[in-house]
Amino acid sequence: MLFKRIKSEGLSHLSYFIGSGTEAVVIDPRRDCSIYADLARNEGMKIKYILETHRNEDYVIGSLELQRMTGARIYHGRGVDFKYGEYVDDGQEIRFASLGLRAMHTPGHTYESMSYVLADLEAGEEPVMVFTGDALFIGDAGRTDLYGPEEAPGMAAKLYDSIFNRILPLGDEVILCPAHGAGSMCGGAIGSREHSTLGLERIQNPALRYTDKEKFIRYKLRERLEFPPYFRQMEKYNLQGPPLMSGLPSPELLLPREFREEMEKGAMVVDTRLPHSFGGAHIRDTYSIWLGGLPSFAGWVLPYDTPILLVLEDQAHLETAVRYLVRLGYDNIKGFLSGGIAAWYIEALPVEGFNLLSVHDLKSKLDENEELFILDVRGDEEWESGHIEGARHMYVGHVEENLDKIPKDCQVVVYCGSGRRSNIAASILKMNGYKKVFNVLGSMSAWKSAGYEVVK
Repeated sequence: MLFKRIKSEGLSHLSYFIGSGTEAVVIDPRRDCSIYADLARNEGMKIKYILETHRNEDYVIGSLELQRMTGARIYHGRGVDFKYGEYVDDGQEIRFASLGLRAMHTPGHTYESMSYVLADLEAGEEPVMVFTGDALFIGDAGRTDLYGPEEAPGMAAKLYDSIFNRILPLGDEVILCPAHGAGSMCGGAIGSREHSTLGLERIQNPALRYTDKEKFIRYKLRERLEFPPYFRQMEKYNLQGPPLMSGLPSPELLLPREFREEMEKGAMVVDTRLPHSFGGAHIRDTYSIWLGGLPSFAGWVLPYDTPILLVLEDQAHLETAVRYLVRLGYDNIKGFLSGGIAAWYIEALPVEGFNLLSVHDLKSKLDENEELFILDVRGDEEWESGHIEGARHMYVGHVEENLDKIPKDCQVVVYCGSGRRSNIAASILKMNGYKKVFNVLGSMSAWKSAGYEVVK
């Protein structure tokens, strides 16, 4: 048996390649899916089946792309009207060489959610692994709020039944293989460890301490998770089938004046450098989203009907940026700035600076009673764990739609956990005409390191 876990950074998406003899199965492939075909070819295997655990909402599934490469059959659960692939039924067996996968309906995260139970048939029919999709994670259970507050209690009840009556009875020794790791927006507190068993989760997973169904439901209803707007686009793509790519997009290398021409035609610019670099000099009307933040935050601000231009710290980052964007369904990546920001200002094209504050500077402003609007753009739990006195709270993803709540006539100081998310928010404010915007370097981490007071 060959088993490979393939992690897509940023989204914390986990997909799986399982092979035996000359046959293989892929579970929840990513959109840039040549990695699976290459693996099969190198191992002398043919991918026979592609299994989806559910209609994913946080990334574009790569099933159709991989099917075109390999001819494999696509299976997913009943409950939504998929426009591609075939339905698999609860209890259906999928055999390939000496291995078997049994489909198991485990709704709760979504209606059609399926888990797949792997057995090594040469050794016996006992379960070895279970691929749980977004039903059960390491250290957490899947979110149950995707259909809105009215359906959330019912979905939480379904998830309880799926976990306690279907997944856990497979046996404590069974290896858990979820669809996401730490950092995913599909759970509230997924653990950083990437290996676990059902027995370990029974002992260590906070969600599984609520063995009483009503208490489990109340626990899930207390969760407050963000719902990025791009989720709806992902759901649409993953129901109907996304556009096929035939390889990654190849953005044009654009000289500064060519870059400016594309901006004038309406292209959106994303600067993927770190906050201190962006603060030193950047192109006007540019979103600042650091490279590692693209998977989590591009979907909050970028429209799908507008060409995208990239400003990179290093040209070597281009492929990573493109992969991150296409996994979110952004295919129209028009080009990137040749020579980076230095080439832009060497051509005497206009640049803007950015106000960066140390935590000591912020403390001095507070001590001197300067008129400040302090904006904390972290998540709810981070805010509740402690914040700067006098700050207002607004998650970074909601800043652009709530500009009317942020004054323009005073200094606006933005902070988050480290200064990266706050730089996104500060760039949004700059794009919308705010003149006195400050990003706090190091943000709450630096504030605490300096020993300054936080309130709850």
